[in-house]
Amino acid sequence: MAQKNSSEATANVLKDTLGRPLANLRLSVTDRCNLRCQYCMPLEDYTWLPREELLTFEEITALVDVFTGIGVSRVRLTGGEPLLRRNLPTLIKMLAANSGVKDLALTTNGTMLTEQAASLRAAGLGRLTISLDTLQSERFRALVKQDMHAQVLAGIRTAQNVGFRGTKIDAVVIRGFNDDELANLIEFGREQDAEVRFIEYMDVGGATDWSAEKVFSRQQMLADLEKRYGKIEELREDSSAPAERYRLPDGTIFGIIASTTTPFCRKCDRSRLTADGLWYLCLYAQQGTDLRKLVRGGASRESIAAEISRVWQGRTDRGAELRAAQPSRGVFVPVKALREDTHLEMHTRGG
Repeated sequence: MAQKNSSEATANVLKDTLGRPLANLRLSVTDRCNLRCQYCMPLEDYTWLPREELLTFEEITALVDVFTGIGVSRVRLTGGEPLLRRNLPTLIKMLAANSGVKDLALTTNGTMLTEQAASLRAAGLGRLTISLDTLQSERFRALVKQDMHAQVLAGIRTAQNVGFRGTKIDAVVIRGFNDDELANLIEFGREQDAEVRFIEYMDVGGATDWSAEKVFSRQQMLADLEKRYGKIEELREDSSAPAERYRLPDGTIFGIIASTTTPFCRKCDRSRLTADGLWYLCLYAQQGTDLRKLVRGGASRESIAAEISRVWQGRTDRGAELRAAQPSRGVFVPVKALREDTHLEMHTRGG
């Protein structure tokens, strides 16, 4: 497929029914993960996507080329744990060659960064987001069922040493578990030249142990941090990014993603492509569009672009907003349903 130039891509930005542009693609490269986080993959065993159904690097690159031709400029590689995908730097190099990709990032649990950070950087990866929910090794083991806390900390240090800048550290905050570590995480992020982002506990996918009582809200986070640091300034930014950003009195900046109590659906420009080619318009979406079928069926670039355009222009999704409006909010997807359709899992669709 021929690549369109960036000016043409800008001119062709698509908008959905609420005026939200198609600008940000989260690209899952694998559904597999080496951790079993309570809020994402709490079970021991899962049914994995058949390897032959996973998109090849060439198929992924071709689809990203279509997406950038109609407006996408930011691509984030996710999983599962994306570093489990073999030869990932090869894919990154292929995507980095696309002039329409202005921001190429990757989200990882950090357990394999020590070994791979240098090759990811050399291949053209721009930024990293690393998950770290606690600075306490015992808590880490309880949360993810693996003793790999030291590897994550080492990976964060290695990422900085090989030249990654603008790194973000994401921490899911769960009441009664790690809500007493907010300041410590901010201090750690400061030491590593990384911006910490706190995420409210969400009720998506495999969060089958979720309850409203376990949600530690943005308001509560700010109140606790002000007790430690004093007056916190909210940064007023014109951005579709999920995090609201704040500045401490000493200038340190951190973010909070308050999807549960204050959804940002009205400005969400994200969509998600699974490792086997299903395209979802919302993290809460129950159905996706099969782009792999089009690619392997020999569809032209133009026809794939037309289908993506048609689907996006009809987009009405605002899943987190609708969930927040429910008077009684239980687990979003029960285990039985997750077993029947792995695409409902966060680790499959790239949370």
